[in-house]
Amino acid sequence: MPIFELQWAYSSVLYLLPLAILPWISKGTEKTIVWSPFIPVDPLSDLIGVLLKSIASILITFLILVLAKPYYPEQTVQRFGSGAEIVILVDRSRSMDDPLISSKKAVGASRTVGKENSKRRVANKYLLEFINKRPDDRFGFILFSNKALELLSFTNNHDSVRAVVKASSLGKGLSETNIAQALIKAADMYSNEDYHGSRAVLLISDGGQELSTNEKALIRELFQREKITLYWLYVGAIEGLTANKTVKDLPMTPDKKLHDFFETLSTPYIGFDIQSIKTFSDTLETINKQQKEALIVDEIIPRKPMETPFLWVAFIASLILLLTNVITVWGVRKAKH
Repeated sequence: MPIFELQWAYSSVLYLLPLAILPWISKGTEKTIVWSPFIPVDPLSDLIGVLLKSIASILITFLILVLAKPYYPEQTVQRFGSGAEIVILVDRSRSMDDPLISSKKAVGASRTVGKENSKRRVANKYLLEFINKRPDDRFGFILFSNKALELLSFTNNHDSVRAVVKASSLGKGLSETNIAQALIKAADMYSNEDYHGSRAVLLISDGGQELSTNEKALIRELFQREKITLYWLYVGAIEGLTANKTVKDLPMTPDKKLHDFFETLSTPYIGFDIQSIKTFSDTLETINKQQKEALIVDEIIPRKPMETPFLWVAFIASLILLLTNVITVWGVRKAKH
């Protein structure tokens, strides 16, 4: 970064810079000389004197600059990466506290709040792995039950994303689910963003919802306008829900109706049946491979303090002045002996 881009935390200290001329001010001492030709001409001594005064001025200047606290301000730079902008929608309903088991096994298992095999704990575990594999992605995070809460707007700060994912595992789920509001809020997150590359919404839920005509129209319009790919990671009890089976094969439950609506979207939609931990892992790996398009990444370069280079210059200048004084004292003592 060029030096003219430096900024100063205490710019008023720079008014002390004129003190750098102090080494050049004459001390005003008068010497009586019998005859001026007695004084030998010594250009080397004159040159050394000028150099030492210059070094003293540099020392004063750089010490003042250090006190002014120079820094490069925070900057946002664009670079090209490979990935996507992804909104993660996680269902926070009470049923997500159930264990992730196959529908062929007993479903009457007790709640497993806080245990590793609950649906939301498994989801969060593999979401963390998914995030770690995608360093260039921008993530947003929405947690929903009866209301959709935007916990994190789009960010490249993956430490923040991981912290939010971990926090979403805490506590107990609620009784209601409002998927429509969550999908609308996810699409709205893109509306105020410039288009940087591929956009995707990861819906992780174990239940569906019957949408009104207005909700369907709004979701369809928003997803088409914002060019969003929808992935539904279905962790519910209906096995084969997203396998494109006909109405005769599956009852028209809210889950089935929601899946059928998703298939009418004009933007890409892919549903995944999650019936085991391995399926969850494989599904996220599939999405990871699909969402690898060119992406413009806004990278934030944090504020960078720059006192250290100025301190080094001041240290070297003071060291030179100290050595010259040591040599002078040594020379005077040697001359006396």
